[in-house]
Amino acid sequence: MESELIAYLRRRLPSHPLLRLGPGDDAAVLRLDDVDDGVVTVDMLTDHVDFELAEVDPRRVGRKCLAANLSDLAAMAAEPLAGVVALALPRHGGMELAVALYEGMLPLAEKYNLAIAGGDTNSWDGPLAVSVTLIGKATERGPLRRDGARPGDRIVVTGSFGGSLLGRQFDFEPRVHEALLLAERYELHAGIDVSDGLSVDLAHLVERSGCGAVLHTDAVPIHVDAQRLAEQRADGSTPLDHALDDGEDFELILAVAADDAQRMFSEQPLEVPLAAIGEFVAQPGLWQLDRQGTRSKLIPQGWEHKFD
Repeated sequence: MESELIAYLRRRLPSHPLLRLGPGDDAAVLRLDDVDDGVVTVDMLTDHVDFELAEVDPRRVGRKCLAANLSDLAAMAAEPLAGVVALALPRHGGMELAVALYEGMLPLAEKYNLAIAGGDTNSWDGPLAVSVTLIGKATERGPLRRDGARPGDRIVVTGSFGGSLLGRQFDFEPRVHEALLLAERYELHAGIDVSDGLSVDLAHLVERSGCGAVLHTDAVPIHVDAQRLAEQRADGSTPLDHALDDGEDFELILAVAADDAQRMFSEQPLEVPLAAIGEFVAQPGLWQLDRQGTRSKLIPQGWEHKFD
């Protein structure tokens, strides 16, 4: 019953300095006095599209639903503040499922000092759907956007790519702290997180910025899972193909001023590896440069929701 879930949340959710009034009323009340640039993001994840509930612990599903939203805030170099969660639960077993989802979210919320302020719950005969909305706060430099990349900027990425479908899509760490630190210390012109695929998300960034990019394929950090997945599928795909196209790595692509990129790599400010994988150019489009120096058109591949 919905009333039982609200009672559970009122007992379970920790107190938070931003939260004047939490779950149990018609709306939450937040204390947001010092926020000039509020950043809002929402993601809906559904069974049979973003996960297979029959095959995975629902606590990992809950964690992924929150982590994906935190990754969006990281892409904007925004500090997480508060969030609300909406659930469309199956009628049978819904209470147990809802508790498991929240138990997956709450440790991550506490880690990032995020107030879960409430949300909404429905039941129906369809599959599980989870919608999370987060509110964040931009730094003094303002939100990091997709439309600021400039010719001459370096393409800098965190972490490594490919093979997330082997399980990493549930257990990744959103790069919130990394984004905030880099935005504070260096001149970042644009950013995006890799949810749909490295190549297609880079294409989104250059399209919004009105420029192009040359990707050095031998510089792309390839995760060991990409090698494993290529071997398992044995369909002719390479680890690089998976690194470029798989998606759900939830790493960051950043456009960094050339001088600052050089300083970034000399200082190595993060525990997470950083890699320079190319540069932004004036001519619109996306190209790849291989180890032999051959340049060719890169056709972006990745995930896209399709509907009429």
